[in-house]
Amino acid sequence: MKFVDEATIKVVAGKGGNGCISFRREKYVPFGGPDGGDGGDGGSVYLIGNEGLNTLADFRQKRLFEAENGQKGMGSDCKGKGGADCYVQVPIGTQIFDEETEELLGDITTDKQEIKVAQGGFHGLGNTRFKSSTNRAPRKATDGSLGDTRMLRMELKVLADVGLLGMPNAGKSTLIRAISAAKPKVADYPFTTLHPNLGVVRIDHERSFVVADIPGLIEGAAEGAGLGIQFLKHLSRTSLLLHLIDVLPPDENTTPAQEAKKIIHELEKYSDELMEKDRWLVLNKVDLLPPDERNAICQKIVDELEWSGPVFKISAVTSIGTQALTHKIMNYILEQRAEHEAAQ
Repeated sequence: MKFVDEATIKVVAGKGGNGCISFRREKYVPFGGPDGGDGGDGGSVYLIGNEGLNTLADFRQKRLFEAENGQKGMGSDCKGKGGADCYVQVPIGTQIFDEETEELLGDITTDKQEIKVAQGGFHGLGNTRFKSSTNRAPRKATDGSLGDTRMLRMELKVLADVGLLGMPNAGKSTLIRAISAAKPKVADYPFTTLHPNLGVVRIDHERSFVVADIPGLIEGAAEGAGLGIQFLKHLSRTSLLLHLIDVLPPDENTTPAQEAKKIIHELEKYSDELMEKDRWLVLNKVDLLPPDERNAICQKIVDELEWSGPVFKISAVTSIGTQALTHKIMNYILEQRAEHEAAQ
């Protein structure tokens, strides 16, 4: 299914039913009095998380979602039936914005989580409500109020513990294929990944984490060049970033360090929050280096970047170093989860 990470929809809550003007008229009951019932409340519109969905593609065809109107009140003090609520299924990780005010209305982060995005109208009052000692036969009722109408912009951000970033053909898709059951497209040309791929990395029966393969960035991505600007936002939910570097870039006129600096520069321009996230350096395709020169070449890249953080040397194709990398990531994720639980 094509990955769609943004959609705009219109939601319309139901109108409240009008109140009824009615009088009790029965044989042998000379003073029946008013018996007009209230109307029913209009239905509301809710967005509800569904872990079985992973795209907003369905909203390209259906853009209008309406709840039912409340029924009008009836005689014999019968209240109108309330309108049925409308429930819209959305993927986990969906943020909901009011298109007009840009207000963030909610963030769907768990399965079956509900967020009310349009309140149904209030019911009208029947004439029974207006009976008093001085007005024994009121001929007054009120209309139900209109429900909310809103244009909503939904943005889907993938929920992953780890995000992979790097230039096109750095080996991100190959790595996610090597360490998880996900099978993103792999080829020897740039931009084979056109949408984020999620893979579950299972260390053992009880321990696992989710990794996201983000489409490759290019220079100028923060200003809209290439594909990366559409997906940089997906990295904001991750706990850890793995910066993959091709130790033998296809362009002979550049160096691995220069390629890496372009990515770092795009992160700086896009978001301070992304730059402050924990980031590990992963030197990929080391199997292509002569064994006796491998350490020296990798160290040169680290020195040129003035990198002081964790560094891993791997080959996603041959699985060199991938097991050690995944175990380090798992330990990191468990520490982060423990800190988060302790803070709550």
